[in-house]
Amino acid sequence: MGRTLVDLVLTGGRVIDPESGFDEVADVGIAGDRVVSVSTAPLECSNRIDVSGLVVCPGFIDLHSHGQAIPEQRLQALDGVTTALELEAGTTTVAAAYAHAASQGRPLNYGYATSWALARMIELIGATPAPNLQAILKHLGNPAWQVPASVKQRARIFQRLYQDLADGALGIGILVGYAPQVDPDEFVMVAGLAAQAGVPTYTHARPLIEVDPGVPVDGASEIIRAAGETGAHMHYCHVNSTSARRIEKVRTLLDKAQAEGAPVSVEAYPYGAGSTAIGAAFLAPEALKRSDLKPSDIVVVATGERIADEKRLLELRAADPGALVMVYFLDETNPVDHKHLERALTYPGGAIASDAVPLTWPGQPPPPMTWPLPPGTLVHPRSAGTFAKVLRTLWRESGLLSLPEAIARCSLIPAQILEKAVPAMCRKGRLTAGSDADVLVFDPVRIADQATYVDGVRPSVGVVHLLVNGSFVVRDSSLVLDSLPGRPVRASMSLSANAE
Repeated sequence: MGRTLVDLVLTGGRVIDPESGFDEVADVGIAGDRVVSVSTAPLECSNRIDVSGLVVCPGFIDLHSHGQAIPEQRLQALDGVTTALELEAGTTTVAAAYAHAASQGRPLNYGYATSWALARMIELIGATPAPNLQAILKHLGNPAWQVPASVKQRARIFQRLYQDLADGALGIGILVGYAPQVDPDEFVMVAGLAAQAGVPTYTHARPLIEVDPGVPVDGASEIIRAAGETGAHMHYCHVNSTSARRIEKVRTLLDKAQAEGAPVSVEAYPYGAGSTAIGAAFLAPEALKRSDLKPSDIVVVATGERIADEKRLLELRAADPGALVMVYFLDETNPVDHKHLERALTYPGGAIASDAVPLTWPGQPPPPMTWPLPPGTLVHPRSAGTFAKVLRTLWRESGLLSLPEAIARCSLIPAQILEKAVPAMCRKGRLTAGSDADVLVFDPVRIADQATYVDGVRPSVGVVHLLVNGSFVVRDSSLVLDSLPGRPVRASMSLSANAE
């Protein structure tokens, strides 16, 4: 029996495979872009890296990353991420987004859902398609894209979604929370299209009925009902921010739905503040009051201004509705609020996802390969620190999760959410012979987030090595600046007939 050829061996580390439960000191053999062996006996190879005292595990998979450019992906690489996907907002056309990323190269694997919101914006207000979040952000607060669509308009919206799915979109992103008065029947129709195509939807939920009695349907109930009615896999985005202090109600609804077999999954990020465009419907003064928030709970990212009152909020919403702000929906220093956040993060089977946002530059954006980032570059800390913060807070400091459990929420569970629609994900989120060589090596003593609300671009520490498709993106705790081994992740659509 011939020996397996190995290009690289990571030797002596604590190897954790969250799928099999393997958790031992072992050697990991890599050949090309695959893991070829995980062995407790030494593997023969001249190229060996001693990782004694370190943890070796699958690279993290971020289902919710709006920061898709090279600088944002580098921050995420230093946070342990090997695959960063734009699913909640999505984009259109996805063919253009994949082509744009491929033309520049990416440090991490990348992929996109199609965007219901942008498709609506294009049809109803003449928005221009573009392969970045700005195409959506600048129109997010415009009520004209949120009005009822005619039969012909809806057909064209759905045809655009269908074409993106045919081009490999990873599902349908539904920003219905930004258009809370849209007809619930349209939401069900979008879910139905996803079900026919065999792909998930990724929903930013409408407000809960207790928060806004004027919504046509409760946000949590809508997601669960659509899963039951259509059979679509409904993924509930950032359940921490859309549920806030009402997480127990949402957990109860999810428990019931999952007990009944409804295909619903969830994600959360470990911060008590979110980030979005100031023109969002739920940041209007009257909506803030219903959510028990004040204008002073909003901070403008570019200037650091904490909004003083309703008058100033209205001025800023009118002047630049696409401007990024941070919204403090929970007080992480308050034990009661912190418990709500932990309950969102530890929902059984839930994934960790960052909701990373694009960088705000101090001037004109620099060339994509620029590193370090220019002084004054700003962003929400979740863009740089989500996964290290989970390891620090939920595992090392509180013990709420074991280390294998924390790793699973960052790697295996996100892969499993996608793998029925995306067979390639069956090789990600695992560390075993045959899996993709997307491998994270970190120091369990040092791994920690460094980004703060004031300095959101401070990279996490403790990521020692990071390989994407077998190539180092981080080596010896430093970025490999010319390494762009990321590959596209695409779905395989099962829909055979044209969309109705």
